[in-house]
Amino acid sequence: MHSLPTQAIMRPLSLSPTLSLSSSASGSSRYLCFLSLPIFHKPKSSYNFLFNVSHKVPPRFTVRSCSSISAKPSSELRKKRSGSDSDEKLRALRELFSRPGIGIDAYIIPSQDAHQSEFIAECYMRRAYISGFTGSAGTAVVTKDKAALWTDGRYFLQAEKQLSSSWILMRAGNFGVPTASEWLNDFLPPGGRVGIDPFLFSSDGAEELKQDIAKKNHELVFIHDLNLVDEIWKESRPKPPNKPVRVHDIKYAGLDVASKLSSLRSELRDAGSSAIVISMLDEVAWLLNLRGSDVPHSPVIYAYLIVELDKAELFIDNSKVTTEVRAHLESAGIELKPYDSILREVESLASQGAQLWLDTSSVNAAIVNAYNTACERYYKSLENKSKSKTDDGINGWSSLPKGVYKVSPLSLAKAIKNAEELEGMRNSHLRDAAALAQFWDWLEEEIHKDVKLTEVEVADKLLEFRSKQAGFLDTSFDTISGSGANGAIIHYKPEPDSCSIVHANKLFLLDSGAQYVDGTTDITRTVHFGEPTRREKECFTRVLQGHISLDRAVFPENTPGFVLDAFARSFLWKIGLDYRHGTGHGVGAALNVHEGPQSISYRYGNMTPLQEGMIVSNEPGYYEDHAFGIRIENLLHVKEVDTRNRFGGIGYLGFEKLTFVPIQAKLVDLSLLSVEEVTWLNDYHSQVWEKVSPLLDGSARQWLWNNTRPLVKN
Repeated sequence: MHSLPTQAIMRPLSLSPTLSLSSSASGSSRYLCFLSLPIFHKPKSSYNFLFNVSHKVPPRFTVRSCSSISAKPSSELRKKRSGSDSDEKLRALRELFSRPGIGIDAYIIPSQDAHQSEFIAECYMRRAYISGFTGSAGTAVVTKDKAALWTDGRYFLQAEKQLSSSWILMRAGNFGVPTASEWLNDFLPPGGRVGIDPFLFSSDGAEELKQDIAKKNHELVFIHDLNLVDEIWKESRPKPPNKPVRVHDIKYAGLDVASKLSSLRSELRDAGSSAIVISMLDEVAWLLNLRGSDVPHSPVIYAYLIVELDKAELFIDNSKVTTEVRAHLESAGIELKPYDSILREVESLASQGAQLWLDTSSVNAAIVNAYNTACERYYKSLENKSKSKTDDGINGWSSLPKGVYKVSPLSLAKAIKNAEELEGMRNSHLRDAAALAQFWDWLEEEIHKDVKLTEVEVADKLLEFRSKQAGFLDTSFDTISGSGANGAIIHYKPEPDSCSIVHANKLFLLDSGAQYVDGTTDITRTVHFGEPTRREKECFTRVLQGHISLDRAVFPENTPGFVLDAFARSFLWKIGLDYRHGTGHGVGAALNVHEGPQSISYRYGNMTPLQEGMIVSNEPGYYEDHAFGIRIENLLHVKEVDTRNRFGGIGYLGFEKLTFVPIQAKLVDLSLLSVEEVTWLNDYHSQVWEKVSPLLDGSARQWLWNNTRPLVKN
């Protein structure tokens, strides 16, 4: 899947000019060891500041939820909204602005759920419901007379198609396009009130927004009792998922829950913290060795987790907890609590003097504000006691509640895979490669027989092949199946009533992935079933050169991913071309297909160094709007490289390929490739044949043979 155009992956949406996901610097080769395993890796630096948000809101919040059915994939929502439908929704939303107790001039609807997830359950797709735009990244802002939507370059064409005339498309990152806060400052009269649902914004995101709009004396209003979009969605709003949770087998996890908790508690002690709130769904799943199906494409569950020095509590819908899962959690000392009791527990911790670790880049503003408000109450009660007993103030008290504001230690720990996780990723990628070989063999045959297939039919057939592989669970994202001009829509999702035929004489881009019980895959191939033009071959070959350059890179440890981004772009730059997305994103082991904190991107805000054990994608591309799209993607494992020298006494790193599917030779202009690049391609295809052919027979095996023959440069 194309890489996010961001500094870090899976951090909450920021209202910066590029709609970046907020990030924090983290990562080094120093670890905290337990049982001789590097489980929690200490960052060289992390922010640690007192973050107080003071809003005129009641001290208590209510966590809302809808009642219960399984979530549908986002693809089932992707239908173009009519202008009248959009107008009616906006009218109904604006009527709520003047309701007693609300009184706002604008309302912001982000993409996220309460856990800052990239993929979310259908009942939380509020921005898609109100705007009609179904891309995974974007922010909608509605005032009393205007409605605008910000999204990044991956979605410009999609948003043009899906937004009605009632909406203004703001192409974030383009020159002259204001941020959402700048736009509000321009269009709202000074002293306006801007409403948000504090559960849907990270604490950092809410504070950033508050400061930005304060420049024009606007006030940020937390509307905590209800979400305004939910109010107009009403009975038609889908219900939340309720499928059972499952245990992730130790043979795939590699480390038991008790060991992970022990390491986390050591981190808490070192940080001077007595408890931590974990709200990122993949972090909860990884720490507890649990998996689920609450969110399309991601094997996670809707839950919060609080880990204290002597106990831990999982906040979850109890109906999803099976007998096996309950026993698994009890053996690790995990207590179950209702999902919607998280704020009460946070307030209780403050009243007990807990020093609570909060990653304000991911924990939502409602939780952080609840803790801060409870701390203020605690301090006042101590002051009152002090006045009645002594004039010594509060200096005599040894335990005072205080926030410890640092990046979650689980983010880096999860990103650095252990031996069992890596083995599962290798094995799942080989099975996935076998399914893809069967698929490409079938598709080429159908196209050559002049069978008319739609982009949707092709994607469905790929799902059919994958579903026959052992351990298959789901796709890891909506398949991007784009023929011709549709391939230029970076995040294209074909729909049955509007998709194109897969043309024999046009480039076809297929970006797909799968969730297996032991691993997560993500691969893109671009092919041509006829004769490609000279322009198409040149563009494809330059993308391939960038892909090869990054794959072959050797770099010193502690190198941030952004340093490597130019390796993939330089061959396009030489002829004045580029692409509007990052080059690589982290990938989870049987978890989210987009994972942080590492990334390879042209944006240099993410200082997280690539470390041994991380997995990243390598996916340069090139897109000509309304013509074609090209992308070549493999997943890579960061590994240690044995170099002849070790300048400065440090180690050097490189990559191990995980993806083994042929790259179409007919699209390669050999005259542009160096001898070394041709050798790389031939060596890669030799490995593809060696690793994948034992899993195939019949015509699929012959297809693999035909497409892995060595190329000769004249």
